[in-house]
Amino acid sequence: MSQCDVPQVPLLPYDDALRQLVSHVSALDKISSKPLMQALGEVLAESQQATISVPPADNSAMDGYALNMNDIKQPVIAVSQRIAAGESGVNLEPGTAARIFTGAPIPEGADTVVMQEQVTVEGDSIRLQTQPVKGQNIRPMGNDIKTGDIILTRGMRLRGQDIGLAASVGLENLAVFDKVRVGMFFTGDELVEPGTPLAAGKIYDSNRYTLYGLLKSLGCDIVDLGVVGDTLDATRQAMLEASSKADLVVTCGGVSVGEEDYVRIAIEQLGDLYLWRLKIKPGKPLAFGKINNTAFVGLPGNPVSVFATFCLFVCPLIKTLQGRTWQKPLGVPVRAGFDWSKPDSRREFLRARLEPGDDGNPLAMIYPNQDSGVLTSTVWAKGFVEIGEDQTLSKGDFVNYLAFSEFLE
Repeated sequence: MSQCDVPQVPLLPYDDALRQLVSHVSALDKISSKPLMQALGEVLAESQQATISVPPADNSAMDGYALNMNDIKQPVIAVSQRIAAGESGVNLEPGTAARIFTGAPIPEGADTVVMQEQVTVEGDSIRLQTQPVKGQNIRPMGNDIKTGDIILTRGMRLRGQDIGLAASVGLENLAVFDKVRVGMFFTGDELVEPGTPLAAGKIYDSNRYTLYGLLKSLGCDIVDLGVVGDTLDATRQAMLEASSKADLVVTCGGVSVGEEDYVRIAIEQLGDLYLWRLKIKPGKPLAFGKINNTAFVGLPGNPVSVFATFCLFVCPLIKTLQGRTWQKPLGVPVRAGFDWSKPDSRREFLRARLEPGDDGNPLAMIYPNQDSGVLTSTVWAKGFVEIGEDQTLSKGDFVNYLAFSEFLE
């Protein structure tokens, strides 16, 4: 296909493209019950309600002595019992104190804990060094969680603290969505694997490893079909194979208007093409459609474009398939540490990171070479600076900074 044969498709703005893309997919309905430690990193399929309170009883926040303020008439108090964490103790004898340790339940009849550093031990008694305040150093029942509280919500990706919270109310297993299976392949006869001698005209296939790492970071299972030949038949065959094995297919390369760019054409022949050319930079050529009801995304071939379009479009697509609760990253306003005097008709996403300015406040600094082939910029940077269509900037102007972590968590 020559350049003149390509249909003139208007460039689709970023926000419109994102809305269209996620509207075509929904959460997968595959759910499994997994033990807590195996559920780490998975997406919760059912909200969880506490059936107990945490703590289950009033307990001591300190190592010290439990007493009843109304019974204390003298500064010297007899110690009548010892309660370690894990023990229950007995009712407190009037006018006495109980030796108590952090986390141990408060005995019936006590209403205050005096920390051990504020008493002097005199044999089997203690002498108060300060006047206690009633109720001090006691964690009340349900201080953290009350029976009936929703502690974890459907659609969240489970972190260490989340499975710890589940354990704190006695949950052993959690219902999670099965992992999204992503098929990937790459087009380009010029691509060779790392470790292979680099012949003239060849380049190492970095996109395969970038995409693999990004997909794994989002908790996906991967079906890797490797590099396919630059022919329409090979592209069609790879698409059919990948779509039969995966919930989502992602490719790199072959979506532009060159004579050997076949991905877009193959999608149109095998399924439905919903969007193609985007009004963003980097990443104008991006194809999205479905083959046999499997979502398909064809990313550009330039390394930076792969990374940027993955963050901007593939991440929300995967999160939607995973059943995750997500929203488009809002970013934070920070001052620019650079001038931008060359406006573009497309919305731009510059590789950037925050550095302290002279006044201690953060400045957004951009990588000096914003070419879409400079993969180094994605390693140096920690986020994107978003530049609007036809916008110029001067140093000190406010810009919207979008951390990579907002997309990739």
